[in-house]
Amino acid sequence: MTITEVSSSATSDLAAKANRHLWGHFARHGEGITPPIITRGEGTRIFDDKGNSYIDGLSGLFVVQVGHGREELAAAAAKQAEQLAFFPLWSYATPSAIELAERVANYAPGDLNRVFFTTGGGEAVESAWKLAKQFFKLTGKPGKYKVISRSIAYHGTPQGALAITGIPAFKAPFDPPTPGGFRVPNTNFYRAPEQFSSDPKAWGRYCADRIAEAIEFEGPDTVAAVFLEPVQNAGGCFPPPPGYFERVREICDEYDVLLVSDEVICAYGRIGSMFACDDFGYVPDIITSAKGLTSGYSPLGAMIASDRLFEPFNDGQTVFGHGYTFGGHPVSSAVALANLDIFEREGINAHVKENAPAFRATLEKLYDLPIVGDVRGEGFFYGIELVKDKATKETFDDDESERLLRGYLTPALWEAGLYCRADDRGDPVVQLAPPLISGQAEFDAIYDILHNVLSEASRRM
Repeated sequence: MTITEVSSSATSDLAAKANRHLWGHFARHGEGITPPIITRGEGTRIFDDKGNSYIDGLSGLFVVQVGHGREELAAAAAKQAEQLAFFPLWSYATPSAIELAERVANYAPGDLNRVFFTTGGGEAVESAWKLAKQFFKLTGKPGKYKVISRSIAYHGTPQGALAITGIPAFKAPFDPPTPGGFRVPNTNFYRAPEQFSSDPKAWGRYCADRIAEAIEFEGPDTVAAVFLEPVQNAGGCFPPPPGYFERVREICDEYDVLLVSDEVICAYGRIGSMFACDDFGYVPDIITSAKGLTSGYSPLGAMIASDRLFEPFNDGQTVFGHGYTFGGHPVSSAVALANLDIFEREGINAHVKENAPAFRATLEKLYDLPIVGDVRGEGFFYGIELVKDKATKETFDDDESERLLRGYLTPALWEAGLYCRADDRGDPVVQLAPPLISGQAEFDAIYDILHNVLSEASRRM
């Protein structure tokens, strides 16, 4: 019997163990809640312990770029583990980490040539803020420690990254936050004030200028960095308006503030290029990344910094006193190298760029439903905002959103065979980010399920 061919008694036993011992992440517990148990993945699909198959419409968690079940990635992990299972990068190096650092740096724009490995995205964000603080201390500007990010933006759960995160409900249980995080408007064009409703470039300029305003208000000698996702995740996939990042780059240069491109989701082909800053035409000072670097076959993150930021540490004495036991793990690094081999051999980025218009067009057919207010995103990363009144853009109140998303949509989409995200960290949205190997067949299947389920949601609400 394979792990996916479990008997009903074994399934029941797993569920009981989960209910007794497993503490889920961002999960509700008790009152009869038992998490679905996923046992296998193949291509663009996942399978549960009952043998049911689902479209993986979220790539696990924006992670599984090249799809599930890639034997060569498992083989790369096994081969490396047999040779050297572990050694830290604390004043030492391993061949796989060295090779991966060079490869990632070669993909990065400008002079972003220094790669600091972590085990995940939140750690990469944490590392970037710490680097920004120490860099300015070393270069004669010790008062620069504050960071600016956007409202509703999610940047991770470590205490520093949480202070950068712009979702109040995520921070309130852990108050007081690390000092220094400040918020500016996000780029949700669908919810822009009326004067910008027909001018996305003016909206982008307005949002970018709020960053300059915040720097001035806090004092340029106190602000170290601006953290921005190329396409903001939380709130439902907010793309940058035309000219937005060009203006942000000008502002950061004017005030000597570092621009951090948080690409934990957007890097490694999700928008189309290896790094999404290339898709939108700007060169940051730091890139934070994780997720798609290994397609999830082993945990790994990376902070990629410019030569300018590394220079004060290159004197034979100064240390960046920061690190993680498993950062740059040799097995994870070997898996990442094999994953990037697949990207290049199969033309994954080109596939995304070629098929992204079809993905958009397929999802935009959902506009015929009264509950669908906006379809937005880029590449293989989309959000569908749900509204109570399409003409006025009226959204759902908290109780209605609870009934809509958790009471109906999440279980209904799952039962219909689609794993995705129904989210209300901003206004209610359904988020989609299928594996980058997906094509029209997957787009059509996703559309069919969404259309059926959202039609019923419209009737119910």
